[in-house]
Amino acid sequence: MNPTGPRAGLDKNPDDVAGMFDHVAERYDITNDVLSMGRTKVWRRRLVEALDVQPGEHVLDLAAGTGSSTEPFHDAGAHAVACDFSEGMLAVGRRRRPDMTFVQGDAMSLPFEDGRFDAVTISFGLRNIADPAVGLAEMLRVTKPGGRLAVMEFSDPTNTVFRTIYQEYLMRALPPAARAVSSSPDAYVYLAESIRAWPGQDLLGRMIEGVGWSDVRYRNLTGGIVAIHRAVKTPDAG
Repeated sequence: MNPTGPRAGLDKNPDDVAGMFDHVAERYDITNDVLSMGRTKVWRRRLVEALDVQPGEHVLDLAAGTGSSTEPFHDAGAHAVACDFSEGMLAVGRRRRPDMTFVQGDAMSLPFEDGRFDAVTISFGLRNIADPAVGLAEMLRVTKPGGRLAVMEFSDPTNTVFRTIYQEYLMRALPPAARAVSSSPDAYVYLAESIRAWPGQDLLGRMIEGVGWSDVRYRNLTGGIVAIHRAVKTPDAG
């Protein structure tokens, strides 16, 4: 760990990553809104539209943190579970929304039975899993045949000039901005580095398809800063 504050390495040791998120839990949602220049809420609305959850469906929201990404599904009448491996983040969520269901769990070994959920989603958390392919396979396992997946993650801006500007923001502007609003700015240095190291849209699509998901498609948001990948579990899948 960095002596000035918690910071996970890019080897993504689960204990280090969980500890880092425990430390930033109290101000995490506010910090994200500031650093994304208010785009977080818009991106989350697009994810809700992509997953098209209906009342009564069972939904798993992974890397849910404080549950802000789970709220729209719960409030729409779905049986939504917010799952995260950071107990600190979940504790904030339980205080804020005691009416919602929060479960601590490791994305590479989910504490749910096969085929439990109609839809599974993960927002800005897949890149924090030690082995993202294993996490995607676990999501497939707990999804019902015919069920849906939606992955929202940072990605590669499609315009070359914009991509250069964006990467400069990540590595130069984001850490100072984080120091102004976050209790643990070093955590956001890790986040910036993890975004830069993450594969682009097409590579992620092939990873999702490679573990058994079908009909994989993606949509770019904000010029490709963020992408939403959608997929389905084939109805005849076991």
